Amino acid sequence: MNQHTLSVLVENKPGVLSRVAGMFTRRGYNIDSLAVSPTERDDRSRMTITVDASRFPVEQITKQLDKLINVIKVRDLDPENMVAFELGLFKVSTSECPRAEVLAIVDIFEGKIVDVTRDSLIIQATGTTAELENLEELLRHNGLVEMVRTGVVALGRGNTTT
Repeated sequence: MNQHTLSVLVENKPGVLSRVAGMFTRRGYNIDSLAVSPTERDDRSRMTITVDASRFPVEQITKQLDKLINVIKVRDLDPENMVAFELGLFKVSTSECPRAEVLAIVDIFEGKIVDVTRDSLIIQATGTTAELENLEELLRHNGLVEMVRTGVVALGRGNTTT
């Protein structure tokens, strides 16, 4: 897969997310991951969007985004010059698998147990997409019941801003 991470700086106004998502829908593009958050300025938000550029030309996507009202700047982040992480929450049934096995996996991935009940654990983990996919795969064999992931958040390294 030819994964690209787009950092899209937008005006912090109602309807902007809908316009961006609508552009993807109209063009038939698929969003692999989407995270939206405030920035250091109250009047701006940052969208971090990951797309598979082997299916859709990333240049075409960035040009279409640039045309949208409320989009300030679009940047295709260089994988070698960005810091990217995501957060995952994983609920594991401990009635199917010994807690010690799950705790050992959590320890390897530097995760944290954030909720404990008699028959389940909720694990919080942060890392790269690949790290969370590996953790998910191991937990699937050890009682994974439910999960949610935030999607990638990323910033370019150095003084360059989006």
